[in-house]
Amino acid sequence: MCIKTRQCTLCSLSVLYDVAQRIKYCSVALCDVTSPPPCPVGRCLAAGLCAHEVDKALAGSDKETILDLITSRSNAQRQEICTAYKSLYGKDLIGDLKYELTGKFERLIIGLMRPPAYHDAKEIKDAIEGIGTDEKCLIEILASRNNKQIHNLVNAYKDAYGRSLEDDVIGDTSGHFKKMLVVLLQGTREEDDVVSEDLVAQDAQELYEAGEAKWGTDEAKFITILGNRSVTHLQLVFDEYQRIAEKEIEDSIRGELSGDFERLMLAVVDCIRSVPMYFAKRLYKSMKGLGTADNSLIRIMVSRAEIDMLDIREMFRLRYEKSLYSMIKLRGTIRPAADFNPQKDAEALRKAMKGFGKYNLGCRKNLMADFKSEISGEFCKLVLGLMMTPAQFDAKQMKKAMEGAGTNEKALIEILATRNNQEILAMNEAYKEAYHKSLEDAITSDTSGHFCRVLVSLVQGNREEGQADLERAEEDAKELSDGCNDDSNSMETRFMSILCTRSYPHLRKVFQEFVKCTNKDIEQVIRKAMSGDLKDAFIAIVQSVKNMPTYFADRLYKSMKGLGTDERTLTRIMVSRSEIDLLNIRREYKELSDVSLHESIKGDTSGDYRKALLLICGGED
Repeated sequence: MCIKTRQCTLCSLSVLYDVAQRIKYCSVALCDVTSPPPCPVGRCLAAGLCAHEVDKALAGSDKETILDLITSRSNAQRQEICTAYKSLYGKDLIGDLKYELTGKFERLIIGLMRPPAYHDAKEIKDAIEGIGTDEKCLIEILASRNNKQIHNLVNAYKDAYGRSLEDDVIGDTSGHFKKMLVVLLQGTREEDDVVSEDLVAQDAQELYEAGEAKWGTDEAKFITILGNRSVTHLQLVFDEYQRIAEKEIEDSIRGELSGDFERLMLAVVDCIRSVPMYFAKRLYKSMKGLGTADNSLIRIMVSRAEIDMLDIREMFRLRYEKSLYSMIKLRGTIRPAADFNPQKDAEALRKAMKGFGKYNLGCRKNLMADFKSEISGEFCKLVLGLMMTPAQFDAKQMKKAMEGAGTNEKALIEILATRNNQEILAMNEAYKEAYHKSLEDAITSDTSGHFCRVLVSLVQGNREEGQADLERAEEDAKELSDGCNDDSNSMETRFMSILCTRSYPHLRKVFQEFVKCTNKDIEQVIRKAMSGDLKDAFIAIVQSVKNMPTYFADRLYKSMKGLGTDERTLTRIMVSRSEIDLLNIRREYKELSDVSLHESIKGDTSGDYRKALLLICGGED
């Protein structure tokens, strides 16, 4: 039903799941999949079961279960869960969620738990309280809501805060911006679809005479017409205005108005033309560049999930030629340059280095050799790493980890536990081409025991790639649970057969089911029951499945904490993740260590190496 009905988008709750992943992990995924169907809340019993699951998850700080459950229920069902939770446990669910969760993830989950009108009320309250005012939030909400939503918002604000929303808006804004907000707050926009052609022509002419046709601007006329006429009427007015003025109404607004009032009127026009397109633009602006306006992202995803998210996705793809999914997912700090010219870049590099001569395209060996002759140390290794393809770089790192007297098992684990099938297969080919030996043979000769078997399994690059299968996940969780009672060899074999082969989405579900079976987190079990490199390998897989940016953030933190700096690990991660998810890693690093990655690099490295790392890092958080 929800696939066919454009306005009923419970299937887009999968979007919320992935945004929650992004916010929780300060990273993550979206939109081109539909969510599991919402639970058919058979009223009290089903709501009670959901409440019980949430209580268990809170008791065990199981954020995955909280995330999975809340983003697969409609808002109406969440309200029933809140009621059931209070009846069963005598506690307020939102209060308990606030206690257990933190940061942007908490903001998202709490937003989902509020009724829509109360969520809007809280957003506006946050926008106007304190020293500054978030005018963009006020504009977004009041310009895009219909009459019924505005009335519900006003009532919810009064109920929640004991104050008049209109009075608070008047007290916090001024001028024509304030007047238009007050008009919108009345929720009295005409809703009649029957349009008078004479009135359309009259309104278009009056707008023209209020702006383009006179010295100065009659702002009151713009407020009266744009704030009160019906959507259908105004769409025709805009067409007639373009015929009269020979320009779009938006162009006139930009020329005649200014500041917050201009932005508000443009938002109203955008929403009259297409609410989904308006929100597609807002989402794009919230994510473009290296930073992300998480509050805007959260607000839009929460408020539109059950209204028009499918249409917003479609408008986003149409306008920006990329999916909303790909935009929200993991993001790197380095992106393809505009107007790229490899010949010019080669010449610029040549000028920057000593000597004479000129590069031709394809002379990469000469360029790499010249880099080696001109620069040295960690800076040289970093630059050379950036000049390799990702597969060549990974192959080189694997070779370095195994050559010489000792083996860098942590590097082997890090690479093989975090690469997808395509990346592993490409690395195998690059290794074979560069060193005339299969990577599997090199691993087999340099490692042993179960650790060797895990690495060999991972290097095949044949991990399953499907979505989670609930029935199979329950079976896998039981298999892992039973394995905990086996001798060490049998346990390790069982864990390897599942952790090294199942898809990441499936393993996330397995980990949730494992908690239900054992009341233990699988990572804690591994730490207690296993040891050595095998333990490290399994933990790396589990952490990567749960949250890969957090795994890398922890690796970076460990590479720089203490007296010395592990430049090899630092270089490897910065180079390999720069175009994938380094922006997400940066956010996780800040949450993990209370200092920014930029700040840590600045304090732990020096010279050209530091300059290059800071450029790759992409800025301060």
